[in-house]
Amino acid sequence: ISTNVAGIQFGQHLKNSAKHADKMAIVRSMNSTQGAHAQGNYAVHTSYTQRASITHPSMGSWANKLDPERLKGTLPPFVTVHAGNRHPGAGFFEPKLAPLPIGDAESGLQNSKRRKGVTEADFNRQLALRNQLDSDFEARFKKGHRNVRAYDEMFDSAVNLMKSKDLEAFDLSKESPEALALYGEEKFAKGVLLARRLVQHGARFVEVQYGGFDWHSNNFTQADEKLPVLDRAFAALMHDLEVSGMLDTTMVVIATEFGRTPKIDSDAGRNHFPKAFSFVLAGAGIKGGTVYGETDETASNVITKKTSPADFNATIATAMGFKHDHTLMSPSKRPFRMGGEEGKPITEVLA
Repeated sequence: ISTNVAGIQFGQHLKNSAKHADKMAIVRSMNSTQGAHAQGNYAVHTSYTQRASITHPSMGSWANKLDPERLKGTLPPFVTVHAGNRHPGAGFFEPKLAPLPIGDAESGLQNSKRRKGVTEADFNRQLALRNQLDSDFEARFKKGHRNVRAYDEMFDSAVNLMKSKDLEAFDLSKESPEALALYGEEKFAKGVLLARRLVQHGARFVEVQYGGFDWHSNNFTQADEKLPVLDRAFAALMHDLEVSGMLDTTMVVIATEFGRTPKIDSDAGRNHFPKAFSFVLAGAGIKGGTVYGETDETASNVITKKTSPADFNATIATAMGFKHDHTLMSPSKRPFRMGGEEGKPITEVLA
């Protein structure tokens, strides 16, 4: 179908997103060496190949590391929604840079309020007792043990958030019926709406995952069911951000671990295909209405401007105002960069 940019076309399930193509840069030359789920997911999140000896930080943790001022508020600056437990998180960075995981957007941040019957005075007495009981242990171990410090930081952050108005950011019941209807009732849609609320309240980096695209069979039936959900939620987010004026300061990314085979198999499915696929950048720092790279006529091979996950992440880093090649040392004294070892930003899609 046609979009609102001449010459750019989308699949028929993306009719709402097509109205926002003028704000999007579409990278159609993505290429990865990782064709398995865990490895592909890891490469996209970290810009590095998965290894047994080390876990690399993900993009949100890099953003917090390079902009520590974001850590001073009560609202966690990095939040994942529906991400599961395989996210690389902070990797070898200190635990305070790890994302806050939200398992269910509609349930919000669970266990974040005092239990019924527990007054604030009771709660404060319990905290004081905890500090008293831990004092000898902390005196011996806190200074030299990273995990002890990390536990205390997590505990204190949780308590501060419980007492903060920022807790409302996680409550979708604060949204109007009109807003809820705009995004849709599906789990992923609620996650995208929660992401918008978090960004409104000052979160720096929010990731919402939408799984279930491993279509080795019944590709077309599943596309009919799942793609309209993505389309509606993405378009609603773009509309919300534009109307509120937040699109000028918010970048929206659609990414995946790898693509799917151009050819349909005997079960009407598509299989893993890391050789050629597409990513999208939109909003702040991005040159809208842009297409970067191309594949051959069957979408089997990238023929111009081949782009790696590291390049893509370097582009995000640059748009966020960071140096993609800023180098930090791991605990084993090895150098690592936000944009991977060889990642370079795609300057053509940057505003």
